[in-house]
Parts: sequence; C-alpha cells; structure tokens
Amino acid sequence: MITLNDYLYSGDTIFRILRNYTNDLRTDAKKTGNAIDQIHCNFLIQIRELLEHNDFLTAQSQIIREFYKFMAKKYPLLAFTFKGRIKSLIRAEEKFNGYIVEYIYNYYKDHGTYPTVEQLKERLSCFRDLIAYRIVISMPRCHYKTKEDAERAELEYLYQIANELPGFLEERGFTAEPAKGIMESTSPLLSEEVRPYYRDYISHRTSESGEEEYQSLHLTLYDNCSRSYMEFQLRTKQMDDAAEIGPVNHLGYEKRQQEERSRRDRIPKGENIYFDEAYERGMKLASLELSELDVNMFAAANNSLINDGCGLYRGRLILPYEHLSRFQNNLID
Repeated sequence: MITLNDYLYSGDTIFRILRNYTNDLRTDAKKTGNAIDQIHCNFLIQIRELLEHNDFLTAQSQIIREFYKFMAKKYPLLAFTFKGRIKSLIRAEEKFNGYIVEYIYNYYKDHGTYPTVEQLKERLSCFRDLIAYRIVISMPRCHYKTKEDAERAELEYLYQIANELPGFLEERGFTAEPAKGIMESTSPLLSEEVRPYYRDYISHRTSESGEEEYQSLHLTLYDNCSRSYMEFQLRTKQMDDAAEIGPVNHLGYEKRQQEERSRRDRIPKGENIYFDEAYERGMKLASLELSELDVNMFAAANNSLINDGCGLYRGRLILPYEHLSRFQNNLID
C-alpha cells in the first residue's frame, strides 16, 4: 500500500512529493481497480494547485480585503484581524483518510453492513475548508465600564458582521452555501435571511460535562470565478484564544479525533479494504516525528514558485490584515 509517509524522507520539495505520491497512487489504483484511491488522487491534485498559490487566490484575497476596508470604516472602535490559510498537506491527508474511517465505522455500527463505493464517494465530496479565512474581533475595554459589557458588545458586533458578510460577498461573485441545518443558530442576533447559511458553534456552546467548548461562526462560500469553496470563521478574541491556545485548542481537538478514529474493534481487518488502507495511512501520519522529516524547504519548483516549506504541516498563509481601533490608533499618535 502506498502512503504519504513513504515520500517525506526523500529530500524533495513539497510539490515534487505531491507529484510523486499522486502519480504512484494513481498507477496503483488503476492496477488494483481501487476507485477511492482515484478520488484520493484528485484530492491531492487540488491540494497541490492550492499550495502553488495560483492567481485566483490573489484575486480572491483582494475581494476579502474590500470587506476589511468596509469593516474599518463602519466599525472604527473595533480592533480586528483578517487571516487566510490553505490547509497543510499533512492535515489534509489526515482529514481525507479520517473521513473514510469515520464514515465506514459509523455506517457499519448503524447498519451492520458496509457503505457502497458510491456512498463513500459522496461522503468524500464534502471538503469545503481547504481555503479558510478568519475574522477575529476585539473591543477595547476602555469603551465599557465592565469586562462583561465589553464582551456583550463584542458578541453583538460579531453577529452584525455575520449578517453583512454573505450579502457583501455575493455581490462580488461568491455564493453562500446552505448549512443544511447543521448547528443551526438559535441566536436572535443572527438575521433570518442569513441563518440558513451559518453553522453556529456559539449558540450551541453548552456542554453537558461543564467543560468549555469551541465557539465560532462558520460560513461556507463558493467562489464562482475560481470554482472553489472556502470557509469563513468569525470569532471574538476570547473565542479565538480558547480555540488556538486554550482548553479547546486545535491540537486537543485533533487528539480527540484520532482517539475516535483509532477504534477498529467493530471492523475486522481484511473485511473492508477502504477502511483498512485509510486507517493505516491515518495511523502512520499520527506517528510522524516531524523533526526527522527530510523535505527540501527552499528549492523552487520553477522560477515563479518559491517553496519555503510552508504547506507541509503548517497551512500556507495567504491573507494577513490587522486593524487597530480608533482608541488604539490615538495611543500610537
């Protein structure tokens, strides 16, 4: 079985690693008739094209910048950041194989049989966050008497921004994708017009265990110019800190996901090749010692592409904007 791990010690650039892995995987898939590996190859090609930072990403980020300028004018008291990233190769590979393991496991648990190849293909057509943008807002506490008042104002502003974002981007060539009832918002701050498009992890934040949970607003859009999907995440600084460096940080989330996907007590080895291969690829990636990888971080794929190593296990940044509130700017002056 061919795995990404086999190519991470060759001293090649990330683009050559992707090319060689994809070509060998496709050759093997044709030989064995493995339809899911064929889907896997197409997924890897999509990742490679994104990591090459094609011109459409520059055009896309310029449109996002227009919303940044809109916010700077409409909300001068707010501090906020705009960030964009392309999902890293290792994380994308983990997610692809994790979806296979999770779907087959849950299907077998519920039905006692395995899903068809067509059902599995449909499940693997749901990648919408390979390109992701994040807006994080903060209200300087000097504008409010108490911390609680500032946090309440932040939340109101966050939903105001959420109400304006879909329409703003739809006027510029994007289409908001319905969330199909997943994490449907119960907040009165979100307008009825945009409610069907958001997954609201804020109004659903309560935990039976009493533990703090992930909070964010998620919106998926389709870029009609580049024919690609992207995801927007909207958070307050407190929510972002909790997700990035706090109790619900992404590393903790990944560990929980790995634990959930590592169970194969219900799936006997050898009964489902798609489960077996995805499970093995996922476990190999989980055991990677990143410091020992041999990837050429500086050679260029060609004269127009500079490969600095970003995109292997850290997402490639495509948009960094930061806006200080009027109060903070006054301090600087």
